[in-house]
Amino acid sequence: MVRVVLGGAGLSEVADLPWTDEYVKLVLPGPDGLVMRSYTVRAWDPDAREMTIDLVVHGDAGVAGPWAATVGVGAQVTLRGQGGDFVPDPSCDALLLVGDESAMPAILRALEAVPAGLAAHAFVEVSADDERQAVPLQHGVHVTWVRRGETWGGALVRAVRDAALPAGRLQAFIHGEAGVVRELRRHVRADRGVTREDLSASGYWRLGVDDEGWRASKGEWKDAVARDDAALAG
Repeated sequence: MVRVVLGGAGLSEVADLPWTDEYVKLVLPGPDGLVMRSYTVRAWDPDAREMTIDLVVHGDAGVAGPWAATVGVGAQVTLRGQGGDFVPDPSCDALLLVGDESAMPAILRALEAVPAGLAAHAFVEVSADDERQAVPLQHGVHVTWVRRGETWGGALVRAVRDAALPAGRLQAFIHGEAGVVRELRRHVRADRGVTREDLSASGYWRLGVDDEGWRASKGEWKDAVARDDAALAG
């Protein structure tokens, strides 16, 4: 994980958004020219006009890694657009946050925004203990760091399935590898009673394909998720 902090007069027009999964689109150099990618905003300081972004890098693979390895203080980057969709709902009885390293910035930001009195359980899968990050926790908020096993997401799925979660209306945020997200999405819908309205679940990436491949196949993933919901309703 590499942390990049953006600042300067160019952020004067950035809106103060309420979402804990807020993202921005950055224009970065790719192998065949400029490409635009979405990255979660780990923190936004409206007074200093500084935006913190934590990037998951895999050496020279992908776009973020090579850029993060060479970018320096004072370098310029083009930002195009903001978005987001999730915020902890104080009317729910409990909050469930699940993901891998790619979802960690959004999960940690959500933990920092948990309304007082709302029980929250977060499960974050990492490949090594030194990837854990400190986050201030209030009463009733719990974080489980799951060490990745031989199968990507296997330990995370087991941890969530075996978790003793509070009874009542559950709001869930599940993001990360597409196959793992789909499996856990089925679990919380069928076994935990999470409604579609109380569920935010999306694949940030897909095992075995690059970013372009995932973007091209995401429509098929959404169709599969729709079939899961139809089977549950039927």
